[in-house]
Amino acid sequence: MGEIRPAQSVKLICGILFRDPQIREQVDFHLQDHFGPADYRSEVFPFEETDYYDKEMGTGIQRQYFAFRDLVLPDVLADAKRFTNHLESEFASPDGNRRVNLDPGLLSSANIILASTKNFYHRVYLRDGIYAEVTMFYRHGRFETLPWTYPDYRNHQEVFLEIRNLYRRQTRGENEPPAE
Repeated sequence: MGEIRPAQSVKLICGILFRDPQIREQVDFHLQDHFGPADYRSEVFPFEETDYYDKEMGTGIQRQYFAFRDLVLPDVLADAKRFTNHLESEFASPDGNRRVNLDPGLLSSANIILASTKNFYHRVYLRDGIYAEVTMFYRHGRFETLPWTYPDYRNHQEVFLEIRNLYRRQTRGENEPPAE
């Protein structure tokens, strides 16, 4: 029988799709108000890997990734997804179309796990209508993709390696935020 151990803290991340930079700034404020300060923001990338969201959000969509300073336990993922769904609704256009798409997830030394409201064969039910999927795993100095890894996540390997390095420094006690 294996010994039961407490879960290790992980880094909360969030992928953001948006067209309007002002809406992204407002969402950024709400995310930090809820999850704590962001300690990483990627550059803004054009979202060109698919036109899947164009009908709902329009063309010219951009992608940015955030990571939050305060490490969390993995069991916060369902709550994080429910909160980001609330934000998506709050910022939706009057006709109900999303103007921002938020993908919360967890990054550890071993993998990246994203939350979803959709079930599929590679997802595990958490609770409250939320599923989790291992999106990428770390091996031999890089994050390896899986058949279901979103194309834009595949293309931004450097972002996740930077966040992983930040996470590793935090878990080693380096660069800890000052006590308040």
